[in-house]
Amino acid sequence: MNDEVHASPAGIVLGANQYGKAEVRVVKVTRDTDRHEIEDLNVTSQLRGDFAGAHLDGDNSHVVATDTQKNTIFAFARDGVGSPERFLQRLADHFIGSFDWVTGGRWLAESYAWERIVAHGEPHDHSFVRSGQEVRTAAVVADGDVRHVFAGLKDLTVLKTTRSGFEGYPKDRYTTLQETTDRILATSVSTRWRYVDGAEVDYNAVYGSVKAILLEAFTENYSAALQTTLFEMGQAVLEAHPEIAEIRFSMPNKHHFVVDLAPFGLDNPNEVFYASDRSYGLIEASVEREGATSPAEAWASLGAFC
Repeated sequence: MNDEVHASPAGIVLGANQYGKAEVRVVKVTRDTDRHEIEDLNVTSQLRGDFAGAHLDGDNSHVVATDTQKNTIFAFARDGVGSPERFLQRLADHFIGSFDWVTGGRWLAESYAWERIVAHGEPHDHSFVRSGQEVRTAAVVADGDVRHVFAGLKDLTVLKTTRSGFEGYPKDRYTTLQETTDRILATSVSTRWRYVDGAEVDYNAVYGSVKAILLEAFTENYSAALQTTLFEMGQAVLEAHPEIAEIRFSMPNKHHFVVDLAPFGLDNPNEVFYASDRSYGLIEASVEREGATSPAEAWASLGAFC
């Protein structure tokens, strides 16, 4: 956020600030042929720069109306989206290039997947059903000519029924959890990765590859803890994609507890479970390249990740 400080006679100052239009729902239908394509985004635009006058003097001469930002998003969608990362970069370039007092900002997008309805054995040309195992995310954080491009996903729920355990942890008078070498491991993956600054990237292709790598890595190896699996997933992504500088995760442990069926005269050889939605363990970590630097302010402006 803009961190310019403006003092008042009473010693009260304006600190960091940003503003914009949040969650603009834009759906773009490409209908160049009878077979239509659909792109569905939720876009947020926030500007940083010299906005002290609006806060301190009621001077709106530097305030690009949030409604104008919304309309700009719709207008830019007219030319197509392509990828959410590229779309956000276009918005950043526009606002910073069009208004001298806008020095940077933050642009976010969620992307929702649709697939064609199969009718009479064939994918329909213009009828769709919401699909997707996850929500795709993108972000661009800009400061002057610098652009940090982030991609990611959330709500990717995965589960494996064995080859996971948890043992060897400290125990005290408050410990009731029993050790196990065979449990259900389940989580909802939220992750963001940052591209190497200036890298030429086919964002849609890399997104598909990263998702496939994450899913494959989850299946592999015995998991001694969710932390172990998280690191292995991140490591696999960085090994496969040199254009990705770092990747961060927030992964809840979606607990499944074995139900005691003994009161009913039944055994339970790890087959019947109670799925608990709360409380839950929450595991967060970054996986990075050794010796690399990370733009801490850009990450901090996105929030929610360690």
